[in-house]
Amino acid sequence: MYDVIVIGGGASGMMAAGRAAERGKRVLLIERNRRLGEKLRITGGGRCNITNAEPDEHALLARFGDAEPYLHSAFAKFGVKDTFAFFEKLGLPLVVQARNRAFPVSEKAADVEAALERYISTHGVQVRTSTPVTSIESDGNRITGVVAGSELLTASQFILATGGLSHPETGSKGDGFKWLTALGHAVTDPTPTIVPLRIEEAWVSRFAGVSIPEMKISFFVEQEKKGSFKGPLLFTHFGISGPTILNAAGKVADWLEEGIVSARVDLFPSMDLGILDKHLAEVFREHSNKGLRNALKEVAPPGSSDLILSLVPQIDPEQKVHSLSKENRRTLAEVLKGIPLTVKGLMGFERAVVADGGLQIEEVDMRTMRSKKFSNLLVTGDVLHITRPSGGYSLQLCWTTGYLAGENA
Repeated sequence: MYDVIVIGGGASGMMAAGRAAERGKRVLLIERNRRLGEKLRITGGGRCNITNAEPDEHALLARFGDAEPYLHSAFAKFGVKDTFAFFEKLGLPLVVQARNRAFPVSEKAADVEAALERYISTHGVQVRTSTPVTSIESDGNRITGVVAGSELLTASQFILATGGLSHPETGSKGDGFKWLTALGHAVTDPTPTIVPLRIEEAWVSRFAGVSIPEMKISFFVEQEKKGSFKGPLLFTHFGISGPTILNAAGKVADWLEEGIVSARVDLFPSMDLGILDKHLAEVFREHSNKGLRNALKEVAPPGSSDLILSLVPQIDPEQKVHSLSKENRRTLAEVLKGIPLTVKGLMGFERAVVADGGLQIEEVDMRTMRSKKFSNLLVTGDVLHITRPSGGYSLQLCWTTGYLAGENA
């Protein structure tokens, strides 16, 4: 018999197991995959956005929406500063980049996973990989054991760290939701919330990989403007992505319920149409003997000039700039200020960075991560129904809840 059994060898599970073992507990960590940290290895495009270094804790917690009031106590016990100290102690210094996103200096997610494996190994956590749990057994208000294969594994305390439904290829099957529901807990059905958008127009696939460092995208339902977002954008073979799009997806999902959603991408959000037209005129005068295709590269964001020209087939891209009419120049300016798109829908769980849903936090003591229904069950990370944007917030939630679960198990 163990003191603590942790189900799930991802970010929060390894943190929980390591902290419990650091306190002298006999800990078993069970993982269905053949190795730990599968999802962690692909986080942040393989760079691993460990946390968000927003210095104002109230501003940080406000990004967790309705969960904010429940998180103050948890973050007071293990917050962003503690995350920095924790990983630096493990020999993994962090660096803060744009929008307060913190990464390992090496920018390698595999280094984060390796540091956590060192952590649990140092403190004697016993690990079983390739071991899917099939059920959780209970008696009254206590968990009595977990079934893995034909074996019943028992412990005094159990930590559920199975994650949500995003990136199911990494083993996130939503088993924790199923078990919690069977135990009588209230579980909100998951939806992919931080996810790229599918676009109707076929031309987007031809420009997959084109990245716009700064733009403004505005969304409309039946011509009524619903909202705008500024930041980077990435064209993909199925539509659009990037941090700005990922964080807008939840709202777009709501707007899709109202009707057809269209969008306009403004590549020059700091200029109005008239000023941009004058700017084009000045640049084209300087390059009057160039072909339009080459001259437009002096104005449009890198990689986007061919995209712009494809949207104005009536304009010859090979003509000399000095022969371009004022009307056609104005048309180019209008496209630069509003690339038209039609949103077909959201990508599914397989593309989701984060999927919401999970155990309703009213049923958890967020000071300890202990279930209010089962005295020896604690929960962490994506098992909880807490919405948040991309940018390091999800992993910080893993570190905070994992640490508290390990501390209190």
